[in-house]
Amino acid sequence: MTNMPDNNAAPYRSWCADAEKGALDQMENAVRLPVSVAGALMPDAHQGYGLPIGGVLATKGAVIPYAVGMDIACRMKLTVLDLSLAIFNEDMERLKSALARETQFGVGSGWKKHRREHAVMDEDWSVSPITKNGKDKAWDQLGSSGSGNHFVEFGKLTLERDDLGLKAGKYLALLSHSGSRGVGGDIATHYSKVAKHKHPELDRDLQHLAWLDLDSTEGREYWAAMELMGKYAAANHELIHRHVAANLGVDVLLDIENHHNFAWIEKYEGRDVVVHRKGATPAHAGKLGIIPGSMGTPGYVVRGKGNAESLNSCSHGAGRKMSRAEAKRRFKWNDIHEFLKKSGVILMSAGLDEAPMAYKDIDEVMSAQADLVEPVARFDPKLVRMAKG
Repeated sequence: MTNMPDNNAAPYRSWCADAEKGALDQMENAVRLPVSVAGALMPDAHQGYGLPIGGVLATKGAVIPYAVGMDIACRMKLTVLDLSLAIFNEDMERLKSALARETQFGVGSGWKKHRREHAVMDEDWSVSPITKNGKDKAWDQLGSSGSGNHFVEFGKLTLERDDLGLKAGKYLALLSHSGSRGVGGDIATHYSKVAKHKHPELDRDLQHLAWLDLDSTEGREYWAAMELMGKYAAANHELIHRHVAANLGVDVLLDIENHHNFAWIEKYEGRDVVVHRKGATPAHAGKLGIIPGSMGTPGYVVRGKGNAESLNSCSHGAGRKMSRAEAKRRFKWNDIHEFLKKSGVILMSAGLDEAPMAYKDIDEVMSAQADLVEPVARFDPKLVRMAKG
């Protein structure tokens, strides 16, 4: 269904049949902006700040920091390792040790005493005052993961037919989800405040959607900082996967990765627009992406179908069906352990707010976006590490 809330709003299409009122209100506010061209709401959508999580928005000549999100360039990466699935039954401790030694989680976490090395630290970090001042913190946190729904996990990848350069079969894979850590958050906070200051005319419902013109000094600074955070987030994943593989002493058979929480300049109806994907995955025709479920449910490697109405986008996960506070109120650790036992998942650490029951049904989400992506392979988590609650 295409929605046009009022005569001055840009059109948007929703794939979310059970969207909460807060998410719908946020989407409808977003398409009311004078810079908005079109929007889309993904099936995993839920309320966030400014643009809903699972919201996609195309604008003309402007970037909206809160429509990119606080965790700039948050992304997924999947690596298929040359290691037998028998290890899950025969030597799970070896996998646990690799995650314990080679991953760090939580606010402020990192490798301060033994910094990881990556060429991203040779990039120009002076593109913004925030990146310039935050370079040391970024280096301390390089190769680490944040809190909340960030994870690194081992699982079974099932490929039903030859694809991805692999033969049909079952493989051991490593899957990670994290972003640009503290500096990304600092960039988002700073430039959101700048955008609000530049647009005092916006009413209260629209303040979190304040934008920066791309031809302004602040707009150019934010864009350059965002692109640097894209490289930095990719480096975080590269280091995690490289160090885990080296710890295990195994070769890599396949790497797949994708951003969400980012903005791209793309063509829409023949003109250049800025496409913001907040908690949404690029799904251009033929493009590979990763859509996880939860710590106890499957995820999928997908191939985009290039649906223009979705602005070439799909969901970035199953999506929450309740808030973190509600999950903490409703569930106990016994509930989680019982769920994971039935799913055959071992949990090393996580927060109670990440209970798998707090998420939407991933297969219902996948069904709702059958016109956006084609599932290529299924990932079933087996050993999960997240930040402690």
